[in-house]
Amino acid sequence: MAAKTRLEGIELIDCAKANAKQGLAEATRLCGYHENIPEFQQQLQQACQQIGVEISELSDLITDVPVVSLETGVQIAPDTESDL
Repeated sequence: MAAKTRLEGIELIDCAKANAKQGLAEATRLCGYHENIPEFQQQLQQACQQIGVEISELSDLITDVPVVSLETGVQIAPDTESDL
């Protein structure tokens, strides 16, 4: 759902990151900048600089989180059913 007003600051970063895989034009629209890609990019860079993050393009916000196996620990069981 597209924002009704132009997002700024951390809200802009969050929206841009969430929609970065959909492409620049779609992220621009969904963050409330309609077709104004240059303004979107400028505001996004400023917002990132304010929190100490350097980006050169929208795709810099895409992070691929590796799948972590939840099977950790040690299984403890008797050798046989009768040997408890």
